[in-house]
Amino acid sequence: MKKVLDEKPAAEGRRKESAGPFTTISGRPIDPLYGPEDVRSLDYDRDLADPGQFPYTRGVHETMYRGKVWTMRQFAGFGSAAQTNARFKYLLEHGGHGLSVAFDLPTLMGRDPDHPLSLGEVGKCGVAVTSLRDMETLFEGIPLDDVTTSMTINSPAAMLLAFYILVGEKQGVPETELAGTIQADILKEFIAQKEYIFPPRPSMRVIVDMIRYCTEHMPRWNTISISGYHIREAGSTAAQELAFTLRDGIEYVQWCVDAGMDVDTFAPRLSFFFNAHSDFFEEIAKYRAARRIWARTMKERFGARNPRSWMLRFHTQTAGVSLTAQQPLNNIVRTALEALAGVLGGTQSLHTNSFDEALALPTEEAVTIALRTQQIIAHETGVVNTADPLAGSYFVERLTSEIEAEALEYFRKIDAMGGMVAAIERGFPQREIQEAAFQFQRAVERKGKVIVGVNDYVMEEKPVPILYIEESVAEEQAARVAALKATRDAARVRRALESLKDAARGDDNVMVPILEASRAYATLGEMCDALREVWGEYEEPPVF
Repeated sequence: MKKVLDEKPAAEGRRKESAGPFTTISGRPIDPLYGPEDVRSLDYDRDLADPGQFPYTRGVHETMYRGKVWTMRQFAGFGSAAQTNARFKYLLEHGGHGLSVAFDLPTLMGRDPDHPLSLGEVGKCGVAVTSLRDMETLFEGIPLDDVTTSMTINSPAAMLLAFYILVGEKQGVPETELAGTIQADILKEFIAQKEYIFPPRPSMRVIVDMIRYCTEHMPRWNTISISGYHIREAGSTAAQELAFTLRDGIEYVQWCVDAGMDVDTFAPRLSFFFNAHSDFFEEIAKYRAARRIWARTMKERFGARNPRSWMLRFHTQTAGVSLTAQQPLNNIVRTALEALAGVLGGTQSLHTNSFDEALALPTEEAVTIALRTQQIIAHETGVVNTADPLAGSYFVERLTSEIEAEALEYFRKIDAMGGMVAAIERGFPQREIQEAAFQFQRAVERKGKVIVGVNDYVMEEKPVPILYIEESVAEEQAARVAALKATRDAARVRRALESLKDAARGDDNVMVPILEASRAYATLGEMCDALREVWGEYEEPPVF
């Protein structure tokens, strides 16, 4: 079979007159009808192939969910390590497959809880993890050889990975047996989320050192989760999310290759993280285009020979930015449809947002509904019964090609600038996202885009119960840190921190002294401060 669909000409008089008023959430015009002429350029073997075959447009596995459904990995973290440990156990007891850790803002920024900049933020948007001691509490009673863990942490990712390795060591689980993912995608921090510490180039040095360490010591660990989620949450279009995420991935691969690593030794352990936004078919097409672009890029641009290096494996999270504080129960419907798009797009793991997240951290009731949403899709809808059930749709195939073309045009622009680090330093992706976010908000305000319950179908509402994080969490965390510092070997900590600074000044892999400092119970803030002393802190230039 060479062509995706038949080549019958369009019926007389059925040619498209205009796109009309219909557009995707990203502003892409949508024709009133699609037919064979829209997919005539597609060659089945070259552009689609069967699931599990290059270029993996239709999925990375031959049977997809017939063999095993996606991993149901609910993002969780709040308050203290002990509180989050209890939530982890609750999720596992109610059918969750893996853990996904949300850290609080001081942890994300490499600050200890007693730092002035941590005031009012400890335990609020995630769990406070200041040292190995907190990580031990976080996973108490959870055997690390029985779960896979994802950690959303970027600039201080090396320290949190070290904590996790050492918890496994204390449990008797060698690092070779640890399975999971650490996000560590620092480029998207400069582009979108802004939780950076060090300048771009030393930050990339840490990423390369981490990838090298994991490649040599942790064969089951996904060394980096290249994330489009936060790019989309910042206001990008679907095509921009795809383009900037994959081009970030290319940048990481290029830096590792330039550092002397063979692409096939580390590329199979790279993974991706995408948003599932509210335009159903656009999201499905985005995931299919992502696999095709990555497969061809790895094979043709980098000369990868291992098929696993060509496969784009990804986690999906439903769109937090689509959730509304108004009529929050509507978010259950939004999340279900976004999750279904992720499944029909072929995701390997999935997080479904809770309906109350526009108001506060999710309650147990809300997170249970979110998990049940995935279980209903998996076990009641029938969408898992065949691989890539929407393949062959004239609309989906055309949309896939259009999004692919838009992403590749961004590739050309960024390559001409000298790569993604150079483009970030010039503010290019930041400006593109700002413009897209502005255009979307203008459409909402003019009712060109309807958000139910926000700019249309408005009604009076009853309050819903929400989860509060007490300020006592910060006081207790600061007291735990003070007690830790009073009982540890201070001289050993000082020596370890000096070794870390020496490595940062030279060429040694920084993961080695970070592991030693973590063993000595140096805090996250102390290790980040040691690197701040060598590399300084990044201040983003104004972008207009």
